[in-house]
Amino acid sequence: MDEYTVLVYNECLTYRDIPETANDYKVNGRSPLEWMIDRYQVKKDNTSGIVNDPTDYGNDPAYTSRLTPRLVAVSMQTLEIVSQLLLLNELPQPDCFPFAWKAGE
Repeated sequence: MDEYTVLVYNECLTYRDIPETANDYKVNGRSPLEWMIDRYQVKKDNTSGIVNDPTDYGNDPAYTSRLTPRLVAVSMQTLEIVSQLLLLNELPQPDCFPFAWKAGE
């Protein structure tokens, strides 16, 4: 698995010293950085020749370059918040507890 501690945006911009723990925060099984790297790439459809460049869809050409530090900050802050949450001590489930609500079943 890639840890994304260094990301090359282009020949002029490289993000370095991204904390490895920024990749510990997952949404639907992927870190926000993994999602961004997958979605914010210039891609060309081989059949049609159509080029999909995410920077073409907005009024801010620097949007994607500013997205990386924002995603790192959100990931790190979320991990900090979650680490401070108290553990939930659940009461035993009564016999009449709906089967559909039972965790892991």
